[in-house]
Amino acid sequence: MSMNKAQLIDAIAKKGNIKNAEAKNALELTLGAISEALKSGESITLIGFGTFKIVDIAERTGRNPQTGEKIQIKAKKVVKFKPGNELSGHVK
Repeated sequence: MSMNKAQLIDAIAKKGNIKNAEAKNALELTLGAISEALKSGESITLIGFGTFKIVDIAERTGRNPQTGEKIQIKAKKVVKFKPGNELSGHVK
């Protein structure tokens, strides 16, 4: 089972005893701030929840699964998330 954005907004509104519009705005502002920080190269650490950071993945050789032919996979940057101790403790 997974939760989509609308369900997350509903959960925030209920827990915070606020309107859905306010919860949606808060979530969008939070996600926007995280995205902007990552775009500028910063990492985000939320104590107890986890850390978002940008990691460089080096260029590497892979294989085309259909033909078996070797291909070069370009270097890229990806977002990594490392859960904090408190969050990890809830997922046992």
